Amino acid sequence: MKIVVTGTRGIPGVLGGVETHCEELFPRIAAMGHDVTVIRRSCYVAHDKDRSEFKGVKLRDIYAPRRKSLEAVLHTFLAVWAARRMKPDILHIHAIGPSLMVPLARLLGMKVVVTHHGPDYDRGKWGRLAKAVLKTGEKMGAKYANRIIVISKVIASLLADKYGRTDTELIFNGVPAPDLQEYNYTDFIEWRGLVRGRYVLAVGRFVPEKNFDALIRAFEKTGLARRGFRLAIAGDADHADHYSEALKEQARRAGVVLTGFVKGSALNQLLAHAALFVLPSSHEGLPISLLEAMSYGRDVLVSDIPANKLEQLAPEDFFPVGNEEALASALQRKLASPRLHREYDMPPYNCRDYDMTPYNWDTIAHQTVALYSKCLKL
Repeated sequence: MKIVVTGTRGIPGVLGGVETHCEELFPRIAAMGHDVTVIRRSCYVAHDKDRSEFKGVKLRDIYAPRRKSLEAVLHTFLAVWAARRMKPDILHIHAIGPSLMVPLARLLGMKVVVTHHGPDYDRGKWGRLAKAVLKTGEKMGAKYANRIIVISKVIASLLADKYGRTDTELIFNGVPAPDLQEYNYTDFIEWRGLVRGRYVLAVGRFVPEKNFDALIRAFEKTGLARRGFRLAIAGDADHADHYSEALKEQARRAGVVLTGFVKGSALNQLLAHAALFVLPSSHEGLPISLLEAMSYGRDVLVSDIPANKLEQLAPEDFFPVGNEEALASALQRKLASPRLHREYDMPPYNCRDYDMTPYNWDTIAHQTVALYSKCLKL
Protein backbone atom coordinates (compact mmCIF):
# COMPACT_ATOMS: atom_id res chain seq x y z
CA MET A 1 0.00 0.00 0.00
CA LYS A 2 1.01 3.60 -0.59
CA ILE A 3 0.18 5.77 2.42
CA VAL A 4 0.53 9.53 2.80
CA VAL A 5 0.28 11.07 6.27
CA THR A 6 -0.54 14.65 7.24
CA GLY A 7 -1.85 16.51 10.28
CA THR A 8 1.37 16.06 12.26
CA ARG A 9 3.97 18.77 12.71
CA GLY A 10 6.61 16.26 11.68
CA ILE A 11 8.99 13.53 12.71
CA PRO A 12 11.46 12.77 14.22
CA GLY A 13 12.01 14.58 17.48
CA VAL A 14 9.20 17.13 17.23
CA LEU A 15 7.35 17.98 20.45
CA GLY A 16 3.77 16.73 20.76
CA GLY A 17 1.59 13.70 21.36
CA VAL A 18 0.51 13.33 17.73
CA GLU A 19 4.14 13.66 16.67
CA THR A 20 5.27 10.94 19.09
CA HIS A 21 2.42 8.75 17.86
CA CYS A 22 3.48 9.16 14.23
CA GLU A 23 7.18 8.70 15.00
CA GLU A 24 6.46 5.32 16.60
CA LEU A 25 3.72 4.08 14.28
CA PHE A 26 4.77 4.81 10.72
CA PRO A 27 8.29 3.33 10.74
CA ARG A 28 6.66 0.09 11.86
CA ILE A 29 4.17 0.25 9.00
CA ALA A 30 7.00 0.99 6.56
CA ALA A 31 8.90 -2.02 7.93
CA MET A 32 5.89 -4.16 7.01
CA GLY A 33 6.63 -3.39 3.34
CA HIS A 34 4.35 -0.39 2.77
CA ASP A 35 5.29 2.87 1.04
CA VAL A 36 4.81 5.60 3.68
CA THR A 37 5.34 9.35 3.28
CA VAL A 38 4.90 11.79 6.18
CA ILE A 39 4.34 15.40 5.14
CA ARG A 40 6.00 17.73 7.64
CA ARG A 41 5.38 21.40 8.49
CA SER A 42 8.44 23.28 7.31
CA CYS A 43 8.51 25.68 10.26
CA TYR A 44 9.10 22.81 12.73
CA VAL A 45 11.83 21.01 10.83
CA ALA A 46 14.00 23.83 9.49
CA HIS A 47 16.94 22.38 11.44
CA ASP A 48 16.32 19.04 9.72
CA LYS A 49 15.34 20.23 6.26
CA ASP A 50 17.87 18.08 4.40
CA ARG A 51 16.49 14.84 5.79
CA SER A 52 14.37 12.91 3.27
CA GLU A 53 13.89 9.63 5.16
CA PHE A 54 13.46 8.35 8.71
CA LYS A 55 13.53 4.63 9.49
CA GLY A 56 12.08 3.72 6.11
CA VAL A 57 9.49 6.54 6.09
CA LYS A 58 9.81 9.13 3.32
CA LEU A 59 9.68 12.74 4.51
CA ARG A 60 8.35 15.67 2.55
CA ASP A 61 8.36 19.23 3.85
CA ILE A 62 5.64 21.70 2.89
CA TYR A 63 5.29 25.31 3.93
CA ALA A 64 3.43 26.19 7.13
CA PRO A 65 3.45 29.52 8.98
CA ARG A 66 4.36 29.11 12.66
CA ARG A 67 1.11 30.63 13.87
CA LYS A 68 -1.12 28.42 15.95
CA SER A 69 -4.32 29.85 14.45
CA LEU A 70 -3.33 29.15 10.83
CA GLU A 71 -0.63 26.54 10.50
CA ALA A 72 -2.61 23.28 10.77
CA VAL A 73 -5.39 24.13 8.34
CA LEU A 74 -3.22 25.94 5.78
CA HIS A 75 -0.56 23.24 5.84
CA THR A 76 -3.11 20.46 5.49
CA PHE A 77 -4.73 22.25 2.54
CA LEU A 78 -1.36 22.33 0.77
CA ALA A 79 -0.57 18.77 1.87
CA VAL A 80 -3.82 17.40 0.44
CA TRP A 81 -3.03 18.85 -2.98
CA ALA A 82 0.51 17.46 -2.77
CA ALA A 83 -0.86 14.07 -1.74
CA ARG A 84 -3.16 13.98 -4.76
CA ARG A 85 -0.14 14.20 -7.04
CA MET A 86 1.44 11.32 -5.13
CA LYS A 87 -1.61 9.10 -5.81
CA PRO A 88 -1.76 7.29 -2.46
CA ASP A 89 -3.99 4.33 -1.70
CA ILE A 90 -4.69 5.93 1.70
CA LEU A 91 -4.44 9.51 2.93
CA HIS A 92 -4.17 9.39 6.73
CA ILE A 93 -5.05 12.69 8.45
CA HIS A 94 -4.29 13.17 12.14
CA ALA A 95 -6.28 15.39 14.53
CA ILE A 96 -9.50 17.36 14.14
CA GLY A 97 -8.07 20.69 12.95
CA PRO A 98 -6.52 19.16 9.83
CA SER A 99 -9.71 17.09 9.36
CA LEU A 100 -11.33 20.25 8.03
CA MET A 101 -9.73 19.22 4.73
CA VAL A 102 -11.32 15.75 4.61
CA PRO A 103 -14.10 16.84 2.18
CA LEU A 104 -11.48 18.30 -0.19
CA ALA A 105 -9.48 15.07 -0.10
CA ARG A 106 -12.60 13.05 -0.83
CA LEU A 107 -13.53 15.36 -3.71
CA LEU A 108 -10.05 14.77 -5.14
CA GLY A 109 -10.76 11.05 -5.15
CA MET A 110 -8.69 9.86 -2.20
CA LYS A 111 -9.55 7.29 0.43
CA VAL A 112 -9.24 9.04 3.79
CA VAL A 113 -8.56 7.65 7.26
CA VAL A 114 -8.75 10.10 10.17
CA THR A 115 -7.31 9.58 13.63
CA HIS A 116 -9.24 11.57 16.24
CA HIS A 117 -6.74 12.31 19.02
CA GLY A 118 -9.18 14.23 21.20
CA PRO A 119 -11.53 17.25 21.19
CA ASP A 120 -8.89 19.95 20.88
CA TYR A 121 -11.52 22.70 21.11
CA ASP A 122 -11.60 22.02 24.87
CA ARG A 123 -8.05 23.30 25.20
CA GLY A 124 -7.67 26.61 26.98
CA LYS A 125 -5.27 28.10 24.43
CA TRP A 126 -7.91 28.50 21.72
CA GLY A 127 -10.14 31.55 21.23
CA ARG A 128 -13.75 31.45 20.10
CA LEU A 129 -13.02 31.45 16.36
CA ALA A 130 -10.36 28.75 16.64
CA LYS A 131 -12.69 26.56 18.72
CA ALA A 132 -15.36 26.93 16.03
CA VAL A 133 -12.89 25.89 13.33
CA LEU A 134 -11.82 22.84 15.36
CA LYS A 135 -15.42 21.80 15.95
CA THR A 136 -16.07 22.13 12.22
CA GLY A 137 -13.00 20.02 11.52
CA GLU A 138 -14.28 17.32 13.85
CA LYS A 139 -17.65 17.41 12.09
CA MET A 140 -16.07 17.20 8.61
CA GLY A 141 -13.96 14.25 9.67
CA ALA A 142 -16.92 12.49 11.25
CA LYS A 143 -19.15 12.99 8.22
CA TYR A 144 -16.77 12.41 5.33
CA ALA A 145 -13.81 10.23 6.36
CA ASN A 146 -13.95 6.70 4.96
CA ARG A 147 -12.77 5.31 8.28
CA ILE A 148 -12.09 6.87 11.68
CA ILE A 149 -9.61 5.70 14.31
CA VAL A 150 -10.27 6.77 17.91
CA ILE A 151 -7.61 6.42 20.58
CA SER A 152 -9.99 6.01 23.52
CA LYS A 153 -13.50 4.81 24.33
CA VAL A 154 -14.35 8.35 25.44
CA ILE A 155 -13.75 9.67 21.92
CA ALA A 156 -15.71 6.79 20.38
CA SER A 157 -18.71 7.72 22.55
CA LEU A 158 -18.34 11.39 21.65
CA LEU A 159 -18.50 10.71 17.91
CA ALA A 160 -21.41 8.32 18.30
CA ASP A 161 -23.39 10.80 20.41
CA LYS A 162 -22.66 13.95 18.40
CA TYR A 163 -22.61 12.62 14.84
CA GLY A 164 -24.06 9.11 14.93
CA ARG A 165 -20.71 7.73 13.76
CA THR A 166 -20.75 4.28 15.35
CA ASP A 167 -18.31 2.51 13.03
CA THR A 168 -15.15 4.00 14.54
CA GLU A 169 -12.18 1.75 15.21
CA LEU A 170 -10.62 1.83 18.68
CA ILE A 171 -6.83 1.69 18.34
CA PHE A 172 -4.99 2.94 21.40
CA ASN A 173 -1.93 5.14 21.57
CA GLY A 174 1.12 3.02 22.26
CA VAL A 175 4.27 3.11 24.25
CA PRO A 176 7.64 1.51 23.44
CA ALA A 177 9.16 -1.02 25.79
CA PRO A 178 11.24 0.75 28.45
CA ASP A 179 14.99 0.81 28.12
CA LEU A 180 15.94 -1.03 31.31
CA GLN A 181 19.52 0.16 30.97
CA GLU A 182 18.33 3.64 31.96
CA TYR A 183 17.87 2.40 35.52
CA ASN A 184 21.67 2.26 35.67
CA TYR A 185 22.34 5.83 34.48
CA THR A 186 21.81 9.10 36.31
CA ASP A 187 24.07 11.54 34.46
CA PHE A 188 21.23 13.61 33.00
CA ILE A 189 19.18 13.91 36.18
CA GLU A 190 22.29 14.72 38.21
CA TRP A 191 23.20 17.42 35.70
CA ARG A 192 19.76 18.92 36.35
CA GLY A 193 20.25 18.78 40.11
CA LEU A 194 17.88 15.87 40.70
CA VAL A 195 18.39 12.87 42.96
CA ARG A 196 16.89 9.54 41.98
CA GLY A 197 13.78 8.71 43.92
CA ARG A 198 13.51 12.24 45.30
CA TYR A 199 11.58 14.14 42.66
CA VAL A 200 8.08 14.43 41.23
CA LEU A 201 7.90 14.48 37.44
CA ALA A 202 5.42 16.04 35.01
CA VAL A 203 5.76 16.00 31.22
CA GLY A 204 3.94 18.03 28.58
CA ARG A 205 3.53 21.22 26.60
CA PHE A 206 3.28 24.52 28.45
CA VAL A 207 -0.39 25.18 27.72
CA PRO A 208 -3.18 26.07 30.19
CA GLU A 209 -5.00 22.73 30.06
CA LYS A 210 -1.93 20.90 31.43
CA ASN A 211 -2.45 22.83 34.70
CA PHE A 212 1.26 22.92 35.50
CA ASP A 213 0.76 26.26 37.28
CA ALA A 214 -1.68 24.55 39.66
CA LEU A 215 0.79 21.68 40.16
CA ILE A 216 3.53 24.12 41.18
CA ARG A 217 1.23 25.82 43.69
CA ALA A 218 0.07 22.47 45.08
CA PHE A 219 3.66 21.21 45.42
CA GLU A 220 4.62 24.36 47.31
CA LYS A 221 1.76 23.77 49.76
CA THR A 222 2.95 20.28 50.63
CA GLY A 223 6.27 21.17 52.23
CA LEU A 224 7.84 18.27 50.31
CA ALA A 225 10.78 20.48 49.39
CA ARG A 226 11.77 20.57 53.07
CA ARG A 227 11.94 16.76 52.96
CA GLY A 228 14.35 16.84 50.03
CA PHE A 229 11.87 16.37 47.17
CA ARG A 230 11.88 18.52 44.05
CA LEU A 231 9.40 19.07 41.26
CA ALA A 232 10.64 18.62 37.68
CA ILE A 233 8.65 19.51 34.57
CA ALA A 234 9.86 18.29 31.18
CA GLY A 235 8.48 20.22 28.22
CA ASP A 236 8.10 23.65 26.71
CA ALA A 237 5.71 25.71 24.60
CA ASP A 238 5.20 25.32 20.85
CA HIS A 239 4.59 29.06 20.69
CA ALA A 240 5.83 31.34 23.45
CA ASP A 241 2.91 33.27 24.90
CA HIS A 242 1.87 35.00 28.10
CA TYR A 243 0.93 31.73 29.81
CA SER A 244 4.14 29.88 29.01
CA GLU A 245 6.35 32.81 29.98
CA ALA A 246 4.44 33.32 33.24
CA LEU A 247 4.71 29.58 33.97
CA LYS A 248 8.49 29.66 33.53
CA GLU A 249 8.77 32.63 35.87
CA GLN A 250 6.52 30.90 38.43
CA ALA A 251 8.68 27.78 38.18
CA ARG A 252 11.88 29.77 38.61
CA ARG A 253 10.60 31.44 41.78
CA ALA A 254 9.43 28.09 43.19
CA GLY A 255 12.71 26.28 42.49
CA VAL A 256 11.15 23.90 39.95
CA VAL A 257 13.50 22.11 37.59
CA LEU A 258 12.53 22.85 33.97
CA THR A 259 14.37 20.47 31.65
CA GLY A 260 12.97 21.79 28.39
CA PHE A 261 11.78 19.44 25.68
CA VAL A 262 13.60 16.11 26.08
CA LYS A 263 13.45 12.74 24.37
CA GLY A 264 15.54 9.59 24.25
CA SER A 265 17.92 8.83 27.09
CA ALA A 266 17.23 12.10 28.94
CA LEU A 267 13.48 11.46 29.11
CA ASN A 268 14.01 7.80 29.92
CA GLN A 269 16.24 8.68 32.86
CA LEU A 270 13.66 11.12 34.18
CA LEU A 271 10.99 8.43 33.98
CA ALA A 272 13.18 5.65 35.40
CA HIS A 273 14.16 7.52 38.55
CA ALA A 274 11.10 9.62 39.46
CA ALA A 275 9.40 8.97 42.79
CA LEU A 276 6.04 9.94 41.28
CA PHE A 277 4.65 10.95 37.88
CA VAL A 278 1.88 13.57 37.92
CA LEU A 279 -0.54 14.56 35.16
CA PRO A 280 -2.93 17.30 36.35
CA SER A 281 -4.53 18.03 32.95
CA SER A 282 -8.07 19.19 32.37
CA HIS A 283 -7.95 17.85 28.79
CA GLU A 284 -6.30 14.82 27.17
CA GLY A 285 -6.91 12.32 24.38
CA LEU A 286 -4.95 9.31 25.58
CA PRO A 287 -1.80 10.75 27.17
CA ILE A 288 1.36 9.13 25.87
CA SER A 289 3.37 10.65 28.73
CA LEU A 290 1.23 8.72 31.21
CA LEU A 291 1.70 5.49 29.27
CA GLU A 292 5.46 6.11 29.21
CA ALA A 293 5.54 6.59 32.98
CA MET A 294 3.52 3.41 33.47
CA SER A 295 5.87 1.49 31.17
CA TYR A 296 8.68 2.36 33.59
CA GLY A 297 6.54 1.19 36.51
CA ARG A 298 6.30 4.63 38.06
CA ASP A 299 3.67 5.38 40.64
CA VAL A 300 1.26 7.92 39.13
CA LEU A 301 -1.16 10.62 40.23
CA VAL A 302 -3.54 11.95 37.57
CA SER A 303 -6.62 14.14 37.30
CA ASP A 304 -9.90 12.28 37.18
CA ILE A 305 -10.90 13.32 33.65
CA PRO A 306 -12.36 10.45 31.57
CA ALA A 307 -9.34 10.21 29.24
CA ASN A 308 -7.04 9.44 32.19
CA LYS A 309 -9.20 6.69 33.70
CA LEU A 310 -7.25 3.75 32.39
CA GLU A 311 -8.31 0.34 33.67
CA GLN A 312 -4.75 -0.31 34.88
CA LEU A 313 -5.02 2.47 37.49
CA ALA A 314 -6.50 2.33 40.99
CA PRO A 315 -8.85 4.82 42.75
CA GLU A 316 -5.98 6.23 44.82
CA ASP A 317 -4.21 7.27 41.60
CA PHE A 318 -6.75 10.03 40.91
CA PHE A 319 -7.58 13.47 42.30
CA PRO A 320 -10.44 15.83 41.33
CA VAL A 321 -9.41 17.89 38.34
CA GLY A 322 -8.76 21.53 39.18
CA ASN A 323 -8.73 20.97 42.95
CA GLU A 324 -5.34 22.20 44.17
CA GLU A 325 -5.99 21.28 47.80
CA ALA A 326 -6.85 17.70 46.79
CA LEU A 327 -3.76 17.56 44.57
CA ALA A 328 -1.52 18.75 47.41
CA SER A 329 -3.05 16.21 49.79
CA ALA A 330 -2.62 13.39 47.26
CA LEU A 331 1.02 14.35 46.66
CA GLN A 332 1.69 14.12 50.39
CA ARG A 333 -0.16 10.81 50.68
CA LYS A 334 1.65 9.23 47.74
CA LEU A 335 5.11 10.23 48.92
CA ALA A 336 4.49 9.40 52.58
CA SER A 337 3.39 5.80 51.96
CA PRO A 338 6.07 3.28 52.94
CA ARG A 339 4.97 1.09 50.04
CA LEU A 340 5.52 3.86 47.53
CA HIS A 341 8.40 5.79 49.13
CA ARG A 342 11.27 4.32 47.19
CA GLU A 343 14.76 3.61 48.45
CA TYR A 344 16.87 3.15 45.35
CA ASP A 345 19.17 0.25 46.16
CA MET A 346 18.75 -1.88 43.05
CA PRO A 347 16.50 -2.18 39.98
CA PRO A 348 13.57 -2.21 39.51
CA TYR A 349 13.12 0.18 42.45
CA ASN A 350 9.74 -1.03 43.70
CA CYS A 351 8.12 -0.50 40.30
CA ARG A 352 4.39 -0.97 39.97
CA ASP A 353 3.23 -3.70 37.63
CA TYR A 354 0.83 -2.43 34.94
CA ASP A 355 -0.60 -4.49 32.09
CA MET A 356 0.69 -2.58 29.06
CA THR A 357 -0.44 -5.18 26.50
CA PRO A 358 -3.09 -2.93 24.85
CA TYR A 359 -0.46 -0.28 24.16
CA ASN A 360 2.06 -2.32 22.17
CA TRP A 361 3.15 -0.35 19.09
CA ASP A 362 3.71 -3.44 16.95
CA THR A 363 0.13 -4.56 17.58
CA ILE A 364 -1.12 -1.05 16.88
CA ALA A 365 0.73 -0.98 13.54
CA HIS A 366 -0.93 -4.24 12.44
CA GLN A 367 -4.34 -2.96 13.57
CA THR A 368 -3.83 0.24 11.56
CA VAL A 369 -2.82 -1.61 8.38
CA ALA A 370 -5.84 -3.91 8.78
CA LEU A 371 -8.04 -0.80 8.90
CA TYR A 372 -6.40 0.54 5.74
CA SER A 373 -7.29 -2.72 4.01
CA LYS A 374 -10.92 -2.37 5.12
CA CYS A 375 -10.95 1.19 3.80
CA LEU A 376 -9.73 0.11 0.37
CA LYS A 377 -12.64 -2.32 0.10
CA LEU A 378 -15.27 0.39 0.67
